[in-house]
This record gives sequence, structure tokens and C-alpha cells, in this order.
Amino acid sequence: MNGVRVRDVALLACPACGGALVFHGLETDGCIRDGWLRCGGCGEAWSVARGMARLYREDAVRGTDRLMRVIYDGLPVLHDPLTTLLTPLLQSVSEARMRAGYMRRVELGSLTPHEDGRPVRVLEVGVGSGANLPLLRDGLPPGLDVEVWGVDLSEGMLKHCKRRLRSGDCAGVRLMMADAHALPFPDASFDRVFHVGGIGGYRAPERALAEMARVAKPGTPLVVVDEQMDPAFRPSLFQRAAFRAMTFYSWDPHSPRELLPPGAFDVTEEQVAPFYYCLSFRMPEVDSASADARHG
Repeated sequence: MNGVRVRDVALLACPACGGALVFHGLETDGCIRDGWLRCGGCGEAWSVARGMARLYREDAVRGTDRLMRVIYDGLPVLHDPLTTLLTPLLQSVSEARMRAGYMRRVELGSLTPHEDGRPVRVLEVGVGSGANLPLLRDGLPPGLDVEVWGVDLSEGMLKHCKRRLRSGDCAGVRLMMADAHALPFPDASFDRVFHVGGIGGYRAPERALAEMARVAKPGTPLVVVDEQMDPAFRPSLFQRAAFRAMTFYSWDPHSPRELLPPGAFDVTEEQVAPFYYCLSFRMPEVDSASADARHG
């Protein structure tokens, strides 16, 4: 099954306070199915229904976050075909080439087994329909023990992703509903973290970037991809209008380099397509005093 296993609950953290969670409810084949994930710290309970954990606060989903969720909930079946059709039409580059351009920045091929036997963990924030999951599978070293986690706020897109996974293309992916502004994981949980196509519409992109940096292990590449017109590209009126329609949520869609967390290093920006940038960076080790201040 593709879902959060009961044993995976120990790897989660309360989005409200960072405390440990305990599952209370029904399970199927070792995966949580219906019930609650209750925090041992603040006592808040997060629902699990039909195998989908909902680790976010509905009242925090507002502004552009709410608008974008409505849009994505309404077009999960059309999203992938439209992307495949429109990418070469509007940008003169294939979807496959664009995806390959940013996936190489995730540096999957350099992942190695952990000495203590723990699996390597990869997180995609905004997993959507799961279009990047086959590229993850193909880019990982053969035989490496890997857990792939995907979070999103669109239930419609996650349902479509689950159908993709049931085809057997990418088994063993853990999916859940979560807010990128308050990721339900402890610090330094993941060996790779990436996000494609959404941060420009987030209500607080600087907070989402900080959260991605928090849950990534120090030194690992973090990769963020979204819309920005390539300054070297000379768009036609049709292309300019199409880009404006795609980026209606912002007057200035661009790479958010200025919003990176303090201390970010090895920062690289590049265009992977005329309409899309790829921003990658790493975070240093955090001393205990800084960590306490961040959580305080």
C-alpha cells in the first residue's frame, strides 16, 4: 500500500508544537486508515480518514493558499495532460527536458546508505499528482533503501497521485495532507527536500522556505522550482499573455532568493525552461542555542 504506516508515526511531529504523535484508530495492512493522530505535548488531535492523514489547520489555509487549493482540487485529471501539451507549445522545450533540468539539482545519484541502517528519506513538498515520482525512482541508486514522502494541501491532487501509485509505478510512497508553512516533521528529517510549481502562490513563501530548510539535514541540497520569465527569452505576445495567465496570483513572479533563510549557502539559480526557474541551496549545521531560539 501507499500510505503512512503505523510505524511511520514515530517519524512525524505535531505541526502545532513539534511534539510526538500517537495514532488512535483503525489500520489496514499496517497503514493508518481512520482515527486520530494525537500530540503528547499540546494534546491537539489531527484526523485520519480513508487512509489520509490531515496534518494541517483549516483556519490557516487562507488567501492565495485557499484559492490555489480550489483550483487544483478542480483539475487533478487535466493537470498532467495539460502540462505535457502546453510546455513545448508555450516554451519550445519538452516537459521531460524541463523536469530533468531541475531533478539533477536534487542530486539523487549521490545518496548513500546510512551507517545505522535507517532508510534514506526524500520529501517532495507539493507532490501534486506525483508526476516527479517516476523521475525520483529512476534517479535513485539501484538497491538503495529509500522512503519517499509527499505532502500537499489539495485532496483532489493527492487522490490522483494515489491512483498513479496504485498502478505500481512507484510503490511505498507516504502521502499526507499538510501545510508547507508548518511541516509535520522533526528537524533534519530528510536527506533530500524539493518543491516544484507552487511556492509563488503561497501566502508566506519565506515561511515555507524556512520549513523546508528546517526538516532537511544540514548540507543536503534543497531545490525549489516555480514560474519566472527567463530574462534572455523573447516571448511573443501569445507567450507573454499565457505566462501572465499562469501567474495571475502574483504581480512579480520570480525566484525568491531574497527570502532564503539566513545562512543559506551554495545558492544557485538557473532557468530550466523559459517560464521556470530552479533555485537550489543548502543549510549549515545549527548549534543548539540557535535551534532553541528558532523553536522558542
